[in-house]
Amino acid sequence: MIVLKIENVSKQYGTFTAVDHLNLTIFQGETIGLLGPNGAGKSTTISMIATLFKPSSGEMTYKGKSIIKNPEVIQSDLGYVPQEIALYDRLSGYENLYYFGGLYGLNRQDLKMRIKEVSEIIGIKERLKHKVETYSGGMKRRLNIGVALMHQPKIIIMDEPTVGIDPQSRNHILETVKTLNQQGITVIYTSHYMEEISQLCKRIYIMDHGKIIAEGTQEALLEQAAINPVLKVTFEKGFLPSLQEILKEAHVVGVEVEDDRILYIEYDVLEQNAMGAFILKFPEVISFDRVKPDLEQVFLKLTGRGLRD
Repeated sequence: MIVLKIENVSKQYGTFTAVDHLNLTIFQGETIGLLGPNGAGKSTTISMIATLFKPSSGEMTYKGKSIIKNPEVIQSDLGYVPQEIALYDRLSGYENLYYFGGLYGLNRQDLKMRIKEVSEIIGIKERLKHKVETYSGGMKRRLNIGVALMHQPKIIIMDEPTVGIDPQSRNHILETVKTLNQQGITVIYTSHYMEEISQLCKRIYIMDHGKIIAEGTQEALLEQAAINPVLKVTFEKGFLPSLQEILKEAHVVGVEVEDDRILYIEYDVLEQNAMGAFILKFPEVISFDRVKPDLEQVFLKLTGRGLRD
């Protein structure tokens, strides 16, 4: 079932186009990823979905009803985790959850029950009575997610929820996203961290300069980008052949040096006997490893720049 459809949506700020004729289709219960560098238009896109901004043109519907004409259609079902921390530092974690839960309309009994449930999901139960100003950055991020979960949303938006946090909190947040999705919640997850999108999202939209430049499963995106095969070749210590010599090898189109004994060799075609022939010419080879292509390489192939550039 399609829960959210974005059709030909654009957003301009004066002469600047932040989002350019965007089309997205999101199905109930899936986790979709918006992948792209800072400034790609991800945050503007999800702010429009969250009804914080109106698009300059196009249509957005939730369960077939326009959220541009009637934002209330999605608001009661939506949880939004902004990139910036949106908490009251001088209140405790418990008080923050109680306050924001009250804004969602929960009564006192439901608030207490829901705070208990949410604090276990986000993993800060032992620190609930402490003031937020004493929390680490990772704990604040977790509480930020907890606030968005208080009213049991059916769809949740997470905008770069792991920026600037410790590995333990990051892993906890990623596991939380998986748990929410297993509960049937639709998740829209934005990031410029390829590994997070790969781990969490079945379908991925890659954005750059306000446009969707590719979409599909990770496997489909890798196929669309037609990434050339790459071999990681490790030589004996102290030996490294001339790069010009490597480039003369059949089907080699590029070489990168990692250190004084490792090369990454890109081929336009990797023939079955390539490794054997290479070893005959360079007996100093210790090992070959086929480099598995990833979304970072897809983005580089499509745009000519890295995700964090």
